[in-house]
Amino acid sequence: MLDFNDIALFVEVVRCGSFAEAGRRMGMAPNTLSRRIQGLEQALGTRLLQRSTRKLVLTAAGEQFHGHCVEAVDTLGSAGVDLSMGSQEIAGLVRIAAPADFFHFFEMEWVAEFLEQHPKLRLDFILSDAKADLIGDRIDVAFRGGQPQDSAYVGRQILPSGYGGLFASPAYLAARGTPESLQQLGQHEGVCFSQQGGSASWSLVGPDGVDVRVEVATRFSGNTIQALRRAALAGLGIALLPSAIARHDLATGALLPVLPMYRRPGRGMHVLYPSRRHLPLAAAAVIDLVTERLNAALQRHDESPP
Repeated sequence: MLDFNDIALFVEVVRCGSFAEAGRRMGMAPNTLSRRIQGLEQALGTRLLQRSTRKLVLTAAGEQFHGHCVEAVDTLGSAGVDLSMGSQEIAGLVRIAAPADFFHFFEMEWVAEFLEQHPKLRLDFILSDAKADLIGDRIDVAFRGGQPQDSAYVGRQILPSGYGGLFASPAYLAARGTPESLQQLGQHEGVCFSQQGGSASWSLVGPDGVDVRVEVATRFSGNTIQALRRAALAGLGIALLPSAIARHDLATGALLPVLPMYRRPGRGMHVLYPSRRHLPLAAAAVIDLVTERLNAALQRHDESPP
């Protein structure tokens, strides 16, 4: 008779892509895992995995067996967790993909408080402005700006769209003058997202609600909002930034608004996760934490004087 535990180990090895990663997650030595899978193969009378020094590859029989087993293993595993933890304990590892500048607007103290409330929880943040592969990178929750294009995932908006504006340092404006029209803006240097050609095109909404587009020269570009903010603070040009990112610098006078009657609609923030059906309790708690904290912070900003 087949050992269900060995079948569950096989499913986890396939999910992780290696004995080493599966062993790390399950607290088991990789060579022990390998012996258990070999025993399962002997019981089945067929090879399930092709092993090499670099990766594991399912055989045809392995793919068929995995397809039959994975849903049953996950269902039984979830049932066991629900019974042992009363379905109410937030625990385990949650891997979270977020923008590179996520902790500029999400306070680390909020994370510390959350972990103190849930001592059995572990959080692993993967910060990048590139889109994460939720399945391939084993991401439980992903936070992204703008409307997600990944139809294969479950997604919803958690932060309303704000707006962006033009900002520059006092030193830059003192040296180059403050533009009073879009035509004058075209004579200034912009701090923009990375692109080729030495110029950038900004799409803005004027005071009459009409979309306008302006070309600006650029000598500095970057691939994150924080890079553009720091360049603007250093006097390298005028930057188009989300107002929430620039708010502190405006309050301290480190940045000044430029042509404040022109704005760019913001993108808001969305959360993505692989499946609504199997969303872990811990992942749901992380989503609630980020949603509540960021919306509360946004409300405080809206109520405070500019």
